[in-house]
Amino acid sequence: METPNAPNFESPAAVTDSPADLSQRLAGLLSRIAGGDQAAFAEFYQLTSRRVFGMARRVLIDPELSEDTTQEVFLQVWQNAGKFNPEAGSPLSWLMTISHRRAVDRVRSSQSATDREAKYGASSQDVDHDSVSAEVDSKLEAEAVVRCLETLTDTQQESVRLAYYGGLTYREVAEKLNAAVPTIKSRIRDGLIRLKTCLGVS
Repeated sequence: METPNAPNFESPAAVTDSPADLSQRLAGLLSRIAGGDQAAFAEFYQLTSRRVFGMARRVLIDPELSEDTTQEVFLQVWQNAGKFNPEAGSPLSWLMTISHRRAVDRVRSSQSATDREAKYGASSQDVDHDSVSAEVDSKLEAEAVVRCLETLTDTQQESVRLAYYGGLTYREVAEKLNAAVPTIKSRIRDGLIRLKTCLGVS
């Protein structure tokens, strides 16, 4: 069947389901998408596009590239919904894995240009959440990241996992962990700097 046009990215639907209800709802939509149901695809997109875009933005930084990557992710969902295995994880975990890989592929495809730019003046710039995230994710394998995550404090690990791998915003992480937004920003920044050091990212 012809791939449907993507719904309007700028107006994602508000998600009020509990995590369990949302997971069940998304699994049902994926089953319908696998059968070529465009209405199910549109609903799935509206429920999840904000998180996918958040993941892409953390890795790619550039909003236009992030939007392009988000569309690529949902094209892959349309084409491969039948491959989702509920026994292997939740629909959201499956989707975020696809999103993470797509964003990393984008980073790697432009890595040589990034490396050339990094030789000029990069050492004088402050390290922030997004730039460290892109460097870490573009240069290292998942096994090494997991190993180095274990060197972080418990609070840093939790904050980094929720923001970087869970696709949550700073405010969402702060609400989930009952902490102030500046505190969460500091935890994530410090945690990612420690990851960078552990992984040997220059």
